[in-house]
Amino acid sequence: MSQLQRPGVSVLFARSDSCYFDLVADVWDAERDARGYVGSNPVVCHPPCRGWGRLRQWAKPRPGEKALALFAVKQVRRCGGVLEHPWGSTLWPVAGLPHPGHVDAWGGWTLLVDQGWWGHAAPKPTYLYIVGASRDQVGELPVQLRRAAGRTLELSPADRERTPPAFAAFLVELAAKCAGSQLQPPAAHLAVTPSCGPSAVAATAVQSCLVAVAADQGCSNSDQAARRLRAAAKRAAFAAWARSAA
Repeated sequence: MSQLQRPGVSVLFARSDSCYFDLVADVWDAERDARGYVGSNPVVCHPPCRGWGRLRQWAKPRPGEKALALFAVKQVRRCGGVLEHPWGSTLWPVAGLPHPGHVDAWGGWTLLVDQGWWGHAAPKPTYLYIVGASRDQVGELPVQLRRAAGRTLELSPADRERTPPAFAAFLVELAAKCAGSQLQPPAAHLAVTPSCGPSAVAATAVQSCLVAVAADQGCSNSDQAARRLRAAAKRAAFAAWARSAA
């Protein structure tokens, strides 16, 4: 795959030796500092996880390092895309991310995969938080019944961190399917909790749309009318994603 095959996808928090440099043109490593990202491309986010994972009690994250994951959540919700973190990451309850089978107020949902399916040396169960693409759009996964033979703790820190090239290509393709999903959640008083099912999410989105239309009823201002139409279109798209995501 060349850079020209997948324009319009940005990768945040990549290693400086990452295979992503061969897949997309816009890669943010430590030197470039992903906190400066203000673009609108759908994103693939690999924020540092050692302060959030199951071995966090032995980790020594740098000052401010854990906040990078919260920044990544905001970018996925703002631009659409996918965030990758280890299975069991405490980022999920802290950031209000939905567990598998549920959908949040941004239409986001979580997919559990194993990086060993894409060639990682050790079994590496991984959570993917996805905003902007339904489960049907993800397509078939290369599920393998036999797990990778290696042991994570026996790998070097660099080898544990590296994303397998096939997995990176999968994530880039997935993020590309999320393009154009810049969607704001429903109003706070109608917000959907992560435990709500897709039908409740869709109903909330529709209700939000009706409230917005009623508030502007009888208004002749062209700018307000245009904003109302854009909001209705976004919420209709949100409702469609919520019905099919989980």
